[in-house]
Amino acid sequence: MSANSFDARSALRVGDESYEIFKLDRVEGSARLPYSLKILLENLLRTEDGANITADHIRAVGAWDPNAQPSQEIQFTPARVIMQDFTGVPCVVDLATMREAVAELGGDPAKINPLAPAELVIDHSVIADVFGMPDAFKRNVELEYGRNRERYQFLRWGQTAFDEFKVVPPGTGIVHQVNIEHLARTVMVRNGQAYPDTLVGTDSHTTMVNGLGVLGWGVGGIEAEAAMLGQPVSMLIPRVVGFKLTGELPTGTTATDLVLTITEMLRKHGVVGKFVEFYGEGVGAVPLANRATIGNMSPEFGSTAAIFPIDEETINYLRLTGRPAEQLALVEAYAKEQGLWHDAAHEPEYSEYLELDLATVVPSLAGPKRPQDRIALADAKSQFAQDVRNYVTEADQDEAGKESFPASDAPATSNGMPSKPTQVVAPGGGSAYEIDHGAVAVAAITSCTNTSNPYVMVGAALVAKKAVEKGLTRKPWVKTTLAPGSQVVMDYYDRAGLTPYLDKLGFNLVGYGCTTCIGNSGPLPEEVSQAVNENDLAVTAVLSGNRNFEGRINPDVKMNYLASPPLVVAYAIAGSMKVDITREALGTDQQGNPVYLKDLWPSEQEIEEVVASAISQEMFTKDYADVFAGDAQWQALPVPTGNTFEWDGASTYVRKPPYFEGMGMEPAPVTDIAGARVLAKLGDSVTTDHISPAGAIKADTPAGKYLTDHGVARRDFNSYGSRRGNHEVMIRGTFANIRLRNQIAPGTEGGYTRDFTRAAEGEGGAPVSFIYDAAQNYQAQGIPLVILAGKEYGSGSSRDWAAKGTRLLGVRAVIAESYERIHRSNLIGMGVLPLQFPEGASAQSLGLTGEETFSVTGVTALNDGTTPSTVKVTTDTGVAFDAVVRIDTPGEADYYRNGGILQYVLRSLIRD
Repeated sequence: MSANSFDARSALRVGDESYEIFKLDRVEGSARLPYSLKILLENLLRTEDGANITADHIRAVGAWDPNAQPSQEIQFTPARVIMQDFTGVPCVVDLATMREAVAELGGDPAKINPLAPAELVIDHSVIADVFGMPDAFKRNVELEYGRNRERYQFLRWGQTAFDEFKVVPPGTGIVHQVNIEHLARTVMVRNGQAYPDTLVGTDSHTTMVNGLGVLGWGVGGIEAEAAMLGQPVSMLIPRVVGFKLTGELPTGTTATDLVLTITEMLRKHGVVGKFVEFYGEGVGAVPLANRATIGNMSPEFGSTAAIFPIDEETINYLRLTGRPAEQLALVEAYAKEQGLWHDAAHEPEYSEYLELDLATVVPSLAGPKRPQDRIALADAKSQFAQDVRNYVTEADQDEAGKESFPASDAPATSNGMPSKPTQVVAPGGGSAYEIDHGAVAVAAITSCTNTSNPYVMVGAALVAKKAVEKGLTRKPWVKTTLAPGSQVVMDYYDRAGLTPYLDKLGFNLVGYGCTTCIGNSGPLPEEVSQAVNENDLAVTAVLSGNRNFEGRINPDVKMNYLASPPLVVAYAIAGSMKVDITREALGTDQQGNPVYLKDLWPSEQEIEEVVASAISQEMFTKDYADVFAGDAQWQALPVPTGNTFEWDGASTYVRKPPYFEGMGMEPAPVTDIAGARVLAKLGDSVTTDHISPAGAIKADTPAGKYLTDHGVARRDFNSYGSRRGNHEVMIRGTFANIRLRNQIAPGTEGGYTRDFTRAAEGEGGAPVSFIYDAAQNYQAQGIPLVILAGKEYGSGSSRDWAAKGTRLLGVRAVIAESYERIHRSNLIGMGVLPLQFPEGASAQSLGLTGEETFSVTGVTALNDGTTPSTVKVTTDTGVAFDAVVRIDTPGEADYYRNGGILQYVLRSLIRD
């Protein structure tokens, strides 16, 4: 029950129903607030308890100063939690372990139970092994169940053991698309109350739901677990960036082009830790699907959220996707009653302002390794010619300017580009062809970012139709995949008669899941992979995803480009980034005439006609009618029973983690750090992909050796992401990304460092070693570890294992130039101290090599209930500096004092 200090409790009648609501207009200053802060204000009014959430907190939001730097901490209580299976499995593992820990400390295990609705969608496990065949989907699903049976049985146990926990089975869709199409409420109804739908999710692209007017963002799995157990999310009232939209998109551009433009603008502006909110006359011209695409990309430009207010377009989308009429009426009535309905004529107060005329957007790509590196499509060929030089040998660069590829089906080349023509022979004595740097090895229509958008999906299918009708085909070296985010996509493709054309080009359905976007692209054809690796070719991927970091998409592919689904189809036909698809022919038709992209590109009217005729409300109601039931394979899985899980000591997928071993009711005092060694010295933009990869497990790595030692055949290794429920695999995979460059071990790529416990073994000091092996040696000798890093440390996905693995390797502190929000909070959640170099300083400017030993003093001030603003860092070489302590809120300080967020929650639940 709310303390109701502002007499905000009221009633809202909609039809025959009456709901309790908390009126925003009872708080002075609420009318001027941005939409997103109004939602936070309602949250505090409803959950005011006089202790964690007080009248002063509510007044602070009402009196928000848009120009001030964030300083006021509040406690946000999300209405629900959403998870995907890679991050969700360790959440359920941790909850199962907490039940046992509570029992061991004399508490009631039943207290470990979600208090808010928690929904998990299994979407990250399917791998696009089989492609270009009519039965690709069926075969990939069979492989998925074979690899993940243990995990799926465990999740089925969780579904029965925990209240308020539901699982959407495999083969249904991608979490964020399922969320906007079915799970999102926009306005929640619970215990007679109506209030805004809010959430946190264990995936950074949870922000896709912002397009539906729902405030939510990605958090680490450990934060999500705490939210499930009733713990509010500690946060500072943020700055809010108002992003005004005007005009309309020009013909020939897509939502993908728009979002890549916005990503570039906002990353350049700087929005880390801020909310972004869209407003203005142009908002009404942005279809809901485009809004969702923009919201999805929020982590790529760095904001916490990127939200659109509720308006008529929101209601229309809820109606299209099969929400009941009563829900539509409630959403509209509640939004209008609370001042949450978008009024284009009203401009709230914002901290910062940006504006974009949609008419200025041009067709674009982003790459070759970051989403914010937008390239105008017309410049893609020339930009590739510059960028490829970073990925090829000097010998290849010397060859630049020589013409090659006499074969008619080979990639086009031009003078000035590095070249290394390599012959490939198809298996079984098939036809031969040549590939070179820039060859498109992967063309993937993938990711909820774009497959949720019927306009770009229909556009891609119409490009395929026109291409097939003109006799064009994909190049033989291109791996083509289609992995929509929901079954509805294939329904409207089938109804429109477009599926056969996609199939003809090799874009057969491979699965309903993330696939290529998260690195589950599956292997390239063996002959292509062999040619690429033997000749060190810089081949490319073109995908309609949201991330293109190095080493993420496919281990054989060095350069990755984000593009709209229609452009993915076009590049599959062109076969190379060396082709300027805006000016050069993609191929020839049956009469030998050149065919250009403009000949294949559908008009807006063509797309609109297909969308209007082929997509219906009935598709959504049919596909989501029994969404939690699953198919026969899911239902046939044996389900373990009982309130506590029976761990299988032989399991290589699900193991009991060590977080609570030896834990007492009172936390041990925080200590300073002395005599620490550097495990890794890293540069800028090190992502959670670099720290905790989700791709393939190589046999000659510590993780591969562990699996081999436990009797797992190499073909059954699966991926790191699928084994997140086994801490033994994940520790060995931490900092093991094949593209990680640890500056302590120059000349290496991958999970290597120098082990100073073995300094006497060879010439020139410490020998190069696997990071895991070195960490084990350091732990055996009681030597703490630190990480040195540059700017934007921990950007990318909200991978809690990037923090869990860091802690379990023995890392006590990270010292970086700057952090991305989620990873910084995750480090604190695992008891790792995030420190920041002084403004303008870096490891390089301070002359740090990573060979020093480090001491950190002043940390013990936390034992007195205060958080020091800085601590003193000194080295044995005489370097000293004051590092900024990035524990930003009192709540985070409590987590750190307890050794982590889970320990804090567990102790709190037992005391209650």
